[in-house]
Amino acid sequence: MELTWKRKLEWLVMVGFLYIINANVSEGGITSSFLRSYNYSRDMPLDSDVFRVPPGYNAPQQVHLTQGDHLGKGVIVSWITQDEPGSSTVVYWAQHSQLKLQAHGFFLTYNYYNYTSGYIHHCTIENLKFDTKYFYEVGIGLTTRRFWFKTPPPVGPDVPYTFGVIGDLGQTYDSNITLTHYEKNPAKGETVLFVGDLSYADAYTFHDNRRWDTWGRFAERVAAYQPWIWTAGNHEIDFAPEIGETRPFKPYTARYPVSFQASNSTSPLWYSIKRASAYIIVVSTYSAVGKYTPQYKWLENEFAKVNRKETPWLIVLMHSPIYSSYVTHYMEGETMRVILEKWFVEYKVDVVFAGHVHAYERSERISNIAYDIVNGLCKPINDQSAPVYITIGDGGNIEDLATNMTEPQPKYSAFREASFGHGILDIKNRSHAYFSWHRNQDGYAVEADSIWLHNRYYGTRSDIKQLA
Repeated sequence: MELTWKRKLEWLVMVGFLYIINANVSEGGITSSFLRSYNYSRDMPLDSDVFRVPPGYNAPQQVHLTQGDHLGKGVIVSWITQDEPGSSTVVYWAQHSQLKLQAHGFFLTYNYYNYTSGYIHHCTIENLKFDTKYFYEVGIGLTTRRFWFKTPPPVGPDVPYTFGVIGDLGQTYDSNITLTHYEKNPAKGETVLFVGDLSYADAYTFHDNRRWDTWGRFAERVAAYQPWIWTAGNHEIDFAPEIGETRPFKPYTARYPVSFQASNSTSPLWYSIKRASAYIIVVSTYSAVGKYTPQYKWLENEFAKVNRKETPWLIVLMHSPIYSSYVTHYMEGETMRVILEKWFVEYKVDVVFAGHVHAYERSERISNIAYDIVNGLCKPINDQSAPVYITIGDGGNIEDLATNMTEPQPKYSAFREASFGHGILDIKNRSHAYFSWHRNQDGYAVEADSIWLHNRYYGTRSDIKQLA
């Protein structure tokens, strides 16, 4: 029966509607439809309360912690005094103890173009008791300041532990929201895994190092109370020969030391630590990693020596992701992937956290290690020995969000969204961990994305999803 013009029109409208729907169907996972504000992320003004200098002459400022040994019984305490060196000693004591102990550190300064730093103090406290709350004081006289931290439980396969995950933080209004959300999240971690790009001081004229100071005061409200495991990003390089600065990473390494020697590393840019049931390997994506380079040789030995019966959760931190479906920085990590991915798969890394791309993305477990230039096998495939790759460079930096995504969404991409936020990795036992991502626009406890991670060494195959 011949269709009337009205029926033809209805049919054409329906076909067009179905075409529009199908055009937005992804080959991969979910591209979030959440609508966030696209207002440009602005830096907080220098007179913001979060940048306030502590009162009192030569008061310690920019106090922060990181792990001070390989096992978690040591802590590096760092701070700055602006007027004079003062004391590099930390006084500390265990909760409920009357015995006050002392650890003695050192101070240094550095010059960068027309900037001279304050007196940067570093003091390592060693041989602490596991799973214990400690109070500590820095400074002298009327300007002594007191903080606290808690050491992790002893290293072991079934030790639960929670990490916060933050990247590309900067010092904008959005950065402040991210840090506040992390502070107030009921699931807040006990240690922060930081995947690079701290202050963004290099984004200012002459790499204005005063912005390292404001960032240090801004982050103190969290970093003075729980260790941050530092990863160097591209904004930490600070290589500027046009103004006479030819030593890469100068401000970063002066301000944020790590215990790299404890893992037999030759550089503070790559190292490892154990913490509870996790073994964490920090990779430098802005240092040479080709065969026979120092980082390559260290990583080759490091992956081989991990004892998964002791620390079942193998976690890698790096700045530039090796899998990302965003247009910004697309495939920048490819040379790193060629070198590193074979180790990630061989040693069954559980999860790789990266930043750099100013958005959030979670991958399926995939690998692309079969390609040998002539076999044509150059597409990622489902691989249950591979890690989940999580890009979380969404801390709130001045460069704003990466909103442009490759289309269609590739099969390896499970979830992606261009919003600011933070992550929580909650290790339950040797076989299960829970990761959740929290966008800034939601309530403190709301999960915008989450996944149960099944340990690659002890886990099951119940999380297998084929990339059909």
